[in-house]
Amino acid sequence: MKWDRSILVTGSAGFIGFHLAEHLLNSGNRVVGVDNLSDYYDVNLKEDRLQLLSRSPNFTFRKLNLQDRSGMEKLFDQHSFDVVVHLAAQAGVRYSLKNPHAYVESNLTGFIHVLEGCRHRQVPHLVFASSSSVYGANTSMPFSVHQNVDHPVSLYAATKKANELMAHSYSHLYGLPCTGLRFFTVYGPWGRPDMALFIFTRAILAGRPIQVFNYGKMRRDFTYIDDIVEGIVRVMAKAPEADPQWSGDSPDPGSSYAPYRIYNIGNHQPVELISFIEALEECLGVKARKELLPLQPGDVPATYADIEDLSRVFGFRPKTSVREGISRFVEWYRSYYGV
Repeated sequence: MKWDRSILVTGSAGFIGFHLAEHLLNSGNRVVGVDNLSDYYDVNLKEDRLQLLSRSPNFTFRKLNLQDRSGMEKLFDQHSFDVVVHLAAQAGVRYSLKNPHAYVESNLTGFIHVLEGCRHRQVPHLVFASSSSVYGANTSMPFSVHQNVDHPVSLYAATKKANELMAHSYSHLYGLPCTGLRFFTVYGPWGRPDMALFIFTRAILAGRPIQVFNYGKMRRDFTYIDDIVEGIVRVMAKAPEADPQWSGDSPDPGSSYAPYRIYNIGNHQPVELISFIEALEECLGVKARKELLPLQPGDVPATYADIEDLSRVFGFRPKTSVREGISRFVEWYRSYYGV
């Protein structure tokens, strides 16, 4: 899809942000990338992603903390954006148990600065990252955007739910078109080192045992990065409008009387963790030594995305099987680390 538009991508040195920016640049768009290059995980990986993006003359990078109010105001004053895609955040469920303040500063204070920039510059469409973590204690499967999600089980999840509420208030007050995307366990080349696939691959190749929580019975809706990017791009092209069918007598959490929508973006095919590991063993050609452990605080036993709304409105359907996606990751990992 060729647009020739000016697009802000926050978190452009991150996993999803890098892949999205690369796709947008290859499609002829101008991309301004923002990232603070946090040391939450290996900064070298982030810098290598940026180096690839910087090959394009249409890419401009700004090292900036989202919580820097004056810096964010200057960013929006200096550019006119057709779309803002907000992917920057302090990620990680387990890390939120150790450093909660990082989540407030990045995910809440940072997001209000994004919203304010979009409001004052009258950005036509804000697309922002939410998370499957917002479903928290919900057990009705598959998870639907039309379900109530008021029972988060981690601070990270709570901040993502707060983002949805903050965006809705700006959509209501200022008519800012906002689309939130609840991502489901994204994986693939250039992935995050704190995610299971990366951790398992590194440990298995080093001959170390892997920690398998919930005794391998956790189920995750693993979603390959190319499918995620395809979904984001489709959503970017169509700003939401007010839903004339929405009623305050029976409020639907997934839509609104304001130009605001929430969508799940997942694979719609949950896989048991032990099966995921078996596929990885097959791709690596190495058997893993497994340390079976109980469920960790903040984790949920299963995720499963209902993507019917996204499919109906945007024609989105994921194409990449878990076996194929893992194979591509392993190929990248071996090449990048020279294993």
